[in-house]
Amino acid sequence: MEKRLDTDDMETRLRALERRIYGERRIKSGKPVKCADSLSRIQAGLTNMANKRERVKILHKKIEDLVKYLDPQFTDHIAIPDAMKLEFILAEEDFLYSQAALLEQVSNLQPLLDSTHIRDVQEHATKLQRLSQLHIKEQDQTEILSQEVKKLFEEYNKMMFLLSKQFTQWDENLRKIEEAKGIRPVE
Repeated sequence: MEKRLDTDDMETRLRALERRIYGERRIKSGKPVKCADSLSRIQAGLTNMANKRERVKILHKKIEDLVKYLDPQFTDHIAIPDAMKLEFILAEEDFLYSQAALLEQVSNLQPLLDSTHIRDVQEHATKLQRLSQLHIKEQDQTEILSQEVKKLFEEYNKMMFLLSKQFTQWDENLRKIEEAKGIRPVE
């Protein structure tokens, strides 16, 4: 049923196309002009003409040769003799051996590339990203604590300086008092 609808739809579209191309022209019998009929007549005419001409027959037979001759590699094939190709290969021998060694090394390392560790990189990457963020946060906290400790050390140093100055001053005052009273300091 569905194929029938598709065929009917296609025929309707073809008739609309024919009306657009040919308009209201009709063939001698009074029927509308059909594209398929025109195309089949043109094909038949070309085939008859090709069969009558010997040169066209030969050309059809030689199409494969034409395609071969038009291929860019064909000119390389006829322009470069086999001895020259051999020389090119021998000139690149060291390079080819090094590439073969690298390929062999890659094939030997292939099991490592296929390992679960490599396949799980994405999972580890997300874990690493979380750890990196945690590390950055801890670095920031460490920086803040370092600043606070530095301030405390500065305060401590100031306090020690003031205390030492005060003790020196008290020691000087005590010495003066002891000298005034005639007391000798104990050393």
